[in-house]
This record gives sequence, structure tokens and C-alpha cells, in this order.
Amino acid sequence: MVPTPVGNLEDITLRAVRVLGECDYIVAEDTRTSGNLLRHLNISKPMSSYHKFNEHGVVEQIVQRILGGQTVALISDAGTPAISDPGYLLVSHAIAAGIEVETLPGPTAFVPALVDSGLPCDRFVFEGFLPQKKGRQTRLQQLVTEPRTMIFYESPHRAGKTLAQFAEMFGEERRGALCREISKKFEETVRGTLGELAALYAGKEPKGEIVLVVEGAREASKKSRREAGDEPGEGEQAF
Repeated sequence: MVPTPVGNLEDITLRAVRVLGECDYIVAEDTRTSGNLLRHLNISKPMSSYHKFNEHGVVEQIVQRILGGQTVALISDAGTPAISDPGYLLVSHAIAAGIEVETLPGPTAFVPALVDSGLPCDRFVFEGFLPQKKGRQTRLQQLVTEPRTMIFYESPHRAGKTLAQFAEMFGEERRGALCREISKKFEETVRGTLGELAALYAGKEPKGEIVLVVEGAREASKKSRREAGDEPGEGEQAF
């Protein structure tokens, strides 16, 4: 399992370059996207596609290839395989077949977005992509009282609508951040309340890959109590 850059190609690790150069076969989410990366790295390897539309059909073929003695590297279009990308099914089948699975540390979008948001990073929950239709409202309702900082992936054309839903469900004063184009030339983090963010993106569509970070209920409640004077702020003593 080899993470690949989410933006700047310099983010790939030396170990990832070595593994891709030494493996026998590469399985890629999109061979065209990964082909560009491999050409940049001057690596030429046999390669086939593995994505959400074919993974059930090809997973056993990949497992048999490994059992036959080949070392196979799995890469997604960007980031760490299996994190909102194909990979889990292959890992589970490989483990069931007694194959050693090794996951390299490396790039992923949600960690820099979390840190850059300015929201608490000590405890957080990664939600990935919310259901687009069925189950979406139910999932949001379940998260209303979630005390940890929440992280979501979203597409640019749904970002405004999602922020409006967040403001409605979690409250307009809850803090959040929209991070886009992480590790790319036009990287940007916009911070504010959910109400402010929803209003900002109601009439425009942000460009690029989007990560939304939302303050947890417990932190929002603490902030409200401090502002109301019912809880001591940082550096103040409670009696």
C-alpha cells in the first residue's frame, strides 16, 4: 500500500519511490493518472486498474498474482489507498489468503486540513464522504452531538449545499474550515462559523479537492459558555 502525493509531487517519500521501483507489478486506481506520476519518477512497471467499479471482479486475480510470487504495489490517484479510495477489499482478501500487507506512511489530505483548520486536533473523527442521498440526514443527525472535531471530504459542486446543511444541523455559530487544493499551487484554507462559510459559498463553487473540518459539539458548547461568562476562559481560574 503506497501513498502518493495529493498535490505537490515532491511530497512522495523516498521509500515509496524505492518500493514502486522494486515491485513486480503496480495496481492503480486510474492507470492514466498514475502513469503520469510513474513517468515523473522514471519508473516503468506492468500496471492494471483497480477501482470501485471493478474491484470485486479483479481482487482475486491480484491475490493470485501475489500468491504466485509477485510483489504488488497498490496506489490510488492521490493519498493513501483505502482512505476514501479503493483498497480495503484487497487488503481484507490478502489477509484472508495469508499474504503479508505492508502500508507505507505518507500523504493524505485530511491530516494537513485538520491541523490548518485551527480546530482541536487531539481528538477527531474522519467521516470521509457523506451519503449523497439515502442516509445523509440520519448521519448528520447522529453527528450533532459528536464532541470531537469532524473531518469530511466533499466535491466542489456540493460544498456550498453541504455547508448550508452543516449550518442548519450543527448551528450557524459552530466553527469550521474549508480547505482546498492541499499541497497544490492555489492551496487555501477559509475559516469561520458555519453560517459565514455557508453564506460565502452559497453563490460560488470552490475549485479543487475539498476537505471540510467542523468543530465538535463539546468545544462549541465550551466556547458558548465562555462567551456568556458561565465558564472561565484560558488562563482564568474557576472557584
